[in-house]
Amino acid sequence: MRPKDRISYFYDGDVGSVYFGPNHPMKPHRLCMTHHLVLSYELHTKMEIYRPHKAYPAELAQFHSPDYVEFLHRITPDTQHLFPNDLAKYNLGEDCPVFENLFEFCQIYAGGTIDAARRLNNQLCDIAINWAGGLHHAKKCEASGFCYINDLVLGILELLKYHARVLYIDIDVHHGDGVEEAFYFTDRVMTVSFHKFGDMFFPGTGDVKEIGGKEGKFYAINVPLKDGIDDTSFTRLFKAIISKVVETYQPGAIVLQCGADSLAGDRLGCFNLSIDGHSECVRFVKKFNLPLLVTGGGGYTKENVARCWVVETGVLLDTELPNEIPENEYFKYFAPDYSLKIPRGNIVLENLNSKSYLSAIKVQVLENLRNIQHAPSVQMQEVPPDFYIPDFDEDEQNPDERMDRK
Repeated sequence: MRPKDRISYFYDGDVGSVYFGPNHPMKPHRLCMTHHLVLSYELHTKMEIYRPHKAYPAELAQFHSPDYVEFLHRITPDTQHLFPNDLAKYNLGEDCPVFENLFEFCQIYAGGTIDAARRLNNQLCDIAINWAGGLHHAKKCEASGFCYINDLVLGILELLKYHARVLYIDIDVHHGDGVEEAFYFTDRVMTVSFHKFGDMFFPGTGDVKEIGGKEGKFYAINVPLKDGIDDTSFTRLFKAIISKVVETYQPGAIVLQCGADSLAGDRLGCFNLSIDGHSECVRFVKKFNLPLLVTGGGGYTKENVARCWVVETGVLLDTELPNEIPENEYFKYFAPDYSLKIPRGNIVLENLNSKSYLSAIKVQVLENLRNIQHAPSVQMQEVPPDFYIPDFDEDEQNPDERMDRK
């Protein structure tokens, strides 16, 4: 009998207080709602709770270009009008607006994923959760799709210091393009993304034919889906592909991006998954008993995002949650029935994924998997140091700073 998983959970209250703007679908406030549900169900008593460190610019620059990190650090809503060319160059604007405390927001969510990877590397936990992370569209030199810093790439780079192979799985409704692009030419990371593809749906990439290049050929797997996919079709396909991937690739660690915009009734999504279907994928990945880093991602109907991620926290803790939501600070958001299950009134789209379409995709993916050598190996090399901390004297820091409760 395997001892109970040790779970580390990362959260900083400041991450939910930033505001993208009045008509922007991204509401970081959903993270506060998720956290309060975790507390009201008393799940925090079964995990180690950590406040992540704020990632240093030099840590962010392990993937992102230093000039881009520097610009994010410097730009503010009051000064942005002075830099029209840079805003265009780094793709900041309507989708990725400049808002108050933007850089601190990036430091916190990226710090959480980096800390999660380090705890896994040092075997201080078996599963690490950072619901604030999972911003999978950000590129090396630019923001994209509401994402500024790609915390997933930074977390995977951290895991690669200790693991020869890392598997990345993405169940967000959008293609995990930023992560795929970062590792497109290496066999040390296999990326597997299940997403809506076609009809000019953002970001427009993720065709089944995109399979990686050079050393990374066949190590990028894309599962392009159509509108309305339901629990049965999605989970059947997910289990068939992921079990074959794990058997063939034999990863040392898994990163799972749990974007909740693949749920039925999402403001931007077009799938028909229930929370049970979505969380079944998490339950399945957990069964491999590999070091597991779990993040959030998209999700734009915020009460459903909070419902989903608290259920998945329960799944990772092997804890069944009662359907009645306990009293908490955000209780009124879950009206009228105050239940964990998504009310069935949600728009149900026709499932455009025929059996033959899904079967063809599965055949194609499994065929590509047959082309890879079993579990590529890595030459021995020195492990890079864990922590980059710039020099400063702790005694000189003002101990009263940073204690404001926003």
